[in-house]
Amino acid sequence: MFENMTHLALQQYWFVIVSLLGAFLVSLLFVQGGQSLIFRIGKSEKERNILIDSLTNKWELTFTTLVTFGGAFFASFPLFYATSFGGAYWVWILILFCFIIQPIGYKFRSKANNLLGAKTYEGFLFANGLLATILLGTAVATFFTGSQFEIVTNQAGTISSVWRGAARGLELAFDFTRYATFINLSLGLAVFCLARILGALYFINNVADKGIVKKAAQSVKVMTIPFLVFFLFFLVNILLKDGFAYDASGKVFMAPYKYLHNLIEMPIVAVIMLVGVVLVLTGIFFGAFKQSSKGIWFGGIGTIATVFALFLVSGLNNTSFYPAYGNYLQSSLTIENSSSSHYTLTVMSYVSLLAPFVIAYIWYAWKQMNRKKIDEVEDSGY
Repeated sequence: MFENMTHLALQQYWFVIVSLLGAFLVSLLFVQGGQSLIFRIGKSEKERNILIDSLTNKWELTFTTLVTFGGAFFASFPLFYATSFGGAYWVWILILFCFIIQPIGYKFRSKANNLLGAKTYEGFLFANGLLATILLGTAVATFFTGSQFEIVTNQAGTISSVWRGAARGLELAFDFTRYATFINLSLGLAVFCLARILGALYFINNVADKGIVKKAAQSVKVMTIPFLVFFLFFLVNILLKDGFAYDASGKVFMAPYKYLHNLIEMPIVAVIMLVGVVLVLTGIFFGAFKQSSKGIWFGGIGTIATVFALFLVSGLNNTSFYPAYGNYLQSSLTIENSSSSHYTLTVMSYVSLLAPFVIAYIWYAWKQMNRKKIDEVEDSGY
């Protein structure tokens, strides 16, 4: 089956899979968003205990999805993995550090006579919720704004990437001489706000305490306006800016309104994005004004659809999904020049057929973890 597909078809297939994994990852950032609300919603130790107990064990799903997302990108598009993770390593080190201190926070905050005190470990959880979301969103925004790297081929034909940014990725968030930095940060902040909204919606769904539910609904209202401001700033800018396109020969060039044209030329993707945005807004309405447990489902599914569409817009329809700007434009990575071989993608495609079983297991585990609303702290092992 897969062996009869062209190399390009396999490349497109795997970019779709990676995009879907990235979309699921962003939806699962409700855990990080919930952690960032611990001090805002949890005004007493009892309330903080309930909130943290609600999130306990859920962080494993987010971390597992992050690892799977990175692993799928590495196997299907190794040159991207080598360029981004090997070049912009300060960004990824900070992201990984955030995910390292997260389980430490859960494990030791409730330990008797712990060395640093419960609030310190709660601070670890807050830091993970704040920094991980902003950094991940900022990193994804570079799919549209570009990074500073060069692909080099030596005399022996070996291909390698050289990162030209002096700050090893941090310049993508702190180089304010480039307007693109504001676009990057706008998506990072939008992801942070969205994660908080999803976290609050999850508390409404999973916690029985009426006081917590009321404050969670208020948090949804408070975060909605900044989320819409940052997201619309990002979306309008990428739809109106020149995009990184490539022709049949692989030459990369700047095309006016490239990402807007991608939506027009891929109407299914445009519909997915529109439906996703409507679902997110519906989830916000149910959570903020109805205090309904349905909000997280609308918001979560809407997030998956919206982020999935954004990823597809960034890499399909002859678009460079990881562009290099300035003098390094021709080093931009596309699904065609950065992928694994036809054989590797074929083998991986057969493995991908196991995905429905994995999803079924995750769904079962999720149902078991959420079989009843939390109204008091349980012994979760953390």
